[in-house]
Amino acid sequence: MACGIGSSILATGCALMHPSEKQAVIWADNPLSVTSSDREYLWNQIVDTVDDYFPIQREERIRQSNGILTEGRIETRATVGATVLEPWRRDSTPGFELRHASLQSIRRRAIVRIWPSNEGYQIEVTVLKELEEVDRPEFSSGGGVVFRHDGTLVRHNEVTDDRPHTLSWIPLGRDLSLEQQILAELKARLDQQTDLSIPLPTPPMAPASRFQSGISTPSPIR
Repeated sequence: MACGIGSSILATGCALMHPSEKQAVIWADNPLSVTSSDREYLWNQIVDTVDDYFPIQREERIRQSNGILTEGRIETRATVGATVLEPWRRDSTPGFELRHASLQSIRRRAIVRIWPSNEGYQIEVTVLKELEEVDRPEFSSGGGVVFRHDGTLVRHNEVTDDRPHTLSWIPLGRDLSLEQQILAELKARLDQQTDLSIPLPTPPMAPASRFQSGISTPSPIR
């Protein structure tokens, strides 16, 4: 029985580190081409979409300088990833990303670039993912029974924080699945044709006329 439980735990851990499901279904181009002619409407839609996932830290709007449109940029704050106990949050996509954020300290931040093109505008969404590095595991008791010989004066009236301290954040690359989710919402908001790799339903065929079928219908008897 113990061997069976251990094998199940080991299999679950291997599946978490090497997930079998796809990380992201690439169906939207990144950068995304849009043909909107209203610059303010385009910017407001992008800001409203990104704000549903991350708090926005800095905005640089598209400006016209000497007859030339400059590049716009949106940067968000780093946010700790949503866990399975937070279904109302959308920054952790279902599957591996949601499980990973539930078992590890993960944070993400987004960078969105918008620049003009011949067809309209290009929108590039980049979501960066990082793993927290701490000095020791939480609730660990290692070193608790070691006597101190450094001669430091210990004051018992001081409040000490015994929690692990963050040393740094380790970059884990880009979260492609969340990038695709944001691009899908932007594409839908801006009335772009979306290809979800799902076959569209075939429209019903009109009944063939007697001239197309080659079969003549007898005339009614008068």
